[in-house]
Amino acid sequence: MQEPTTPPAGERRIRVLIAKPGMDGHDRGAKIVARALRDAGMEVVYTGLRQTAEMIVNAAVQEDVDAIGVSVLSGAHMHYFRDIMALLRERGADDILVFGGGIIPDQDLPALAELGVGQVFTPGASTEDAATYLRREVQARWAAQG
Repeated sequence: MQEPTTPPAGERRIRVLIAKPGMDGHDRGAKIVARALRDAGMEVVYTGLRQTAEMIVNAAVQEDVDAIGVSVLSGAHMHYFRDIMALLRERGADDILVFGGGIIPDQDLPALAELGVGQVFTPGASTEDAATYLRREVQARWAAQG
């Protein structure tokens, strides 16, 4: 097992919330991603199973996260992402990066991008790719904020 890395002194750590919406009880992939991001030096909050969009957004705002990773295997990804993105806008928290993972058909990726969802990692994707993506996107957002 890899030891978690810590950023250099004074460097801000990326905070990520990993969420499992709906009735899908399969969270192995979400836990693997959460652990990999933690091992990559990020602070990770895992919400647990059966979260509503409201619960996910509330946790993200309360935890002051930089990103939300949503794992969906049930086929209800469009519903959950649409609700999460709308609630983030309503809460004035649409600066939080939202990315996804799970069983999401390629034909749905353009619609998710239109909603504002970032990269979607499907089965077989590398956890290292997810960590690299988050570092790049979150640090770009930090730089843009000044």
